[in-house]
Amino acid sequence: MSLVRRTAFFAVLCTALAVFAIALVAALPGARAWATTTPGGVSARSAEPSYATAPTAATSSALLSGGRALAPLDAPPAVRKVIAAANRIRTKPYIWGGGHGRWWDQGYDCSGAVSYALHGGELIDSPMPSGPMESWGRPGPGRWITVYANAGHAFAVIAGLRWDTSGNASGTGPRWHPDMASSRGFVVRHPEGY
Repeated sequence: MSLVRRTAFFAVLCTALAVFAIALVAALPGARAWATTTPGGVSARSAEPSYATAPTAATSSALLSGGRALAPLDAPPAVRKVIAAANRIRTKPYIWGGGHGRWWDQGYDCSGAVSYALHGGELIDSPMPSGPMESWGRPGPGRWITVYANAGHAFAVIAGLRWDTSGNASGTGPRWHPDMASSRGFVVRHPEGY
């Protein structure tokens, strides 16, 4: 093996091991205190609020790097697709009604952004306003994806990261957030099986 190929192999191997180590540490019970958002750094999520009907199994958390979500290694293919779809629009601006007339749009509102992500995982066929999301899917939190909806707003928690159009210090629009927003006044739903 040539020196160039050997160097490239070790660089790829080191990168893969670093990503695996970050995912492993973020999944540890004490990771919440360790995994905080740092400028330019990698962060994990904070815990979702407690519910009377908790998800049936624990999941790994996605990681946040440079505003992009990195799917957990054990995430099902549909969840990986939802995360990839959300990443495609993560820098778009907030536009009221955006994402409802067509999938690819200049910007997205809250339910348009959630719809786009869910459509990426083939979990919905057409965009939904926040009101109909209140009765979509199954009741309660999901193992991988939880949608929070009311008549005026919708957001989702996907593999432990909040996908929302509000709550960003640099402006509004579809963005990933490591912290959970208040779920008071929201109906909690999830796609069946996730």
